[in-house]
Amino acid sequence: MTKRIFLIFFLLSFLALPFQPAHAQETSGPVYIVQPGDSLSSIASFFSINLADLMSANGITDPNKLDAGQQLIIPGLDGITGIINTQLVNFGDSFRSLTRRTQVPLDMFKKLNHIVSPSEFYVGVNMIVPVQEGSQNLTKRISVSTGESLLEAAAKQNTDVWTLAHYNGLQGSWDSISGDTLFTPGENGGQSASGLPSAFISAEIRDLPIKQGGTGVIKVKTIPNVTLGGILVDHQLHFFATEDGTQVALQGVHALLPPGIYPLRLEAMLPDGSKQSYEQYILIVSGNYPDDPLLYVDPVTIDPAETEPELNKLISITAPVNPEKYWSGEFYSPASQYAEATYFTSRFGNRRTYIGINTDLSVQGFHTGLDFGGGTGLPITAPARGKVVIAENWTVRGGTTIIDHGWGLYSGFWHQSKFYAQVGDVVEQGQVIGEVGGTGRVTGPHLHWELWVNGIQVDPLDWLTNTYP
Repeated sequence: MTKRIFLIFFLLSFLALPFQPAHAQETSGPVYIVQPGDSLSSIASFFSINLADLMSANGITDPNKLDAGQQLIIPGLDGITGIINTQLVNFGDSFRSLTRRTQVPLDMFKKLNHIVSPSEFYVGVNMIVPVQEGSQNLTKRISVSTGESLLEAAAKQNTDVWTLAHYNGLQGSWDSISGDTLFTPGENGGQSASGLPSAFISAEIRDLPIKQGGTGVIKVKTIPNVTLGGILVDHQLHFFATEDGTQVALQGVHALLPPGIYPLRLEAMLPDGSKQSYEQYILIVSGNYPDDPLLYVDPVTIDPAETEPELNKLISITAPVNPEKYWSGEFYSPASQYAEATYFTSRFGNRRTYIGINTDLSVQGFHTGLDFGGGTGLPITAPARGKVVIAENWTVRGGTTIIDHGWGLYSGFWHQSKFYAQVGDVVEQGQVIGEVGGTGRVTGPHLHWELWVNGIQVDPLDWLTNTYP
């Protein structure tokens, strides 16, 4: 009887204990908030961790079930807590300015982003930035002028030299150099929190990273009466003022430019004649262009004696940069008046090989425009307002009309059977400028639409799905 009472008491005591499943584990670490387009595999790859470890840390059994806004614990990042953000490096962000602005310790920043050298830091790359409890993101930036001491810079900002030294990792009032960008708490006065020199209020590169065949959009705000210039890759930038005071440059990136990092430099001429400049590397990514089938064409249309003079003529026509901007808002399809408006027989950037019929002559290259299906006689319309600069027959491109839209932007329409617009005409968006044909280097009648942005052909489809600038 006594044994039975003892056994009942023991069982009741055991059942009263908190239930702890044998497989439960205490898992901690910083938290990443899932963004639209993320997958578990892309997140694991980005943080350089094992997919199985990521799933285990978050109790996930189905890797396909992931929602934007969901919080994930990122295992293996010892000593790091709080929320982890990803930040796209834009122009003006430097290795030093980003660590100063976010107040993330240098060693932690290097560890999170697997950075060995500051040279690995370039525009268009995502960086991991932890937001830890008690930390602050500094938005007020100060540029130390030539000959100016840290004490003088601090006094101009109504702060003290030791505050500047503390937030910017300086040893003292002597530890600063001309042109250095420092950060401190306070209102930013409309300036972006970047490492740009004082003439620049802000600078932004749109749609990063830029792809092969893409259109780079560089938007810059400066202090009054500043003249801007610069280069992207190896092309001189041309800036134009917009209604809100922003200056904008558009620049095409060649479809055959190897993916990699290339220079982007901005130059500012101040009213007193002094100059400021800032240069940074920018990431150009692959356009993932496929190969078209082999194309058999009239040998004359791939003969260098014909193709090279015609190409040089086209380059010279599309080279001038007209300061007048004719277009406004979005572009319309030049095939908008017939059913094939969204039927593309070949897209921009596709790699191509042309072979001369009954010859050994062949030419390799890429498709420089967007081809619309449709037969001879269908109407071609202006995709945007502009001025006609060419309307004539060429050997390779056949019936050719070229429209200057301003700001270094040109539309070209090849293989036409008829012309309805003449040189000097200002055509409106949607106006019929010609008819589809099969002239020039073709395998059948179609409309070829080409866009040139500051001397480089770009993907016209981008201009149908986005509004520039």
